[in-house]
Amino acid sequence: MIFVPFNDGKPSGPAEDFLTGYIKEGDEVYGRPVGVAVAKDGSLLVADDAGNTIWKVSKQ
Repeated sequence: MIFVPFNDGKPSGPAEDFLTGYIKEGDEVYGRPVGVAVAKDGSLLVADDAGNTIWKVSKQ
């Protein structure tokens, strides 16, 4: 997954990887993110159908 910074409704910088590590060598995967939602606290919830998991991504 990537983050693209925006300013005044337009991209303001390059895309940055922020959620990685799903791909093994070759065609194998550790996970496969298939959906994203925003929780009430502002964190991202990422559904992973290969790992049968919902990941919570939040600011430290």
